[in-house]
Amino acid sequence: MTIEERLDRIEHISAGSDEQRRKDRETDRALWRETQQQINELGTRIAALNDNLGARISQLAEEAAARDRETDRRFRETDARIDKLISAMGVYIRDHPPTT
Repeated sequence: MTIEERLDRIEHISAGSDEQRRKDRETDRALWRETQQQINELGTRIAALNDNLGARISQLAEEAAARDRETDRRFRETDARIDKLISAMGVYIRDHPPTT
């Protein structure tokens, strides 16, 4: 093989290598852009979920507070009824002493 043939072969190999590197670089850039787009979309979706979650938590907190107020009201009513019943029992016992 002559020097000229060797140089042609080296140029051919290096040209193929350069072309392959260029293709790899374009593929890598496309993958990077796609990944960045997916990251941005994911960030947007997470932000929307956070907003929805915050609204849902606020709604649940309001519902829980309303249930707590209703439960407290019912406990107070029950306490008042028990107090009246005990007073009525005391009056009954006072007015009807036990007989032996």
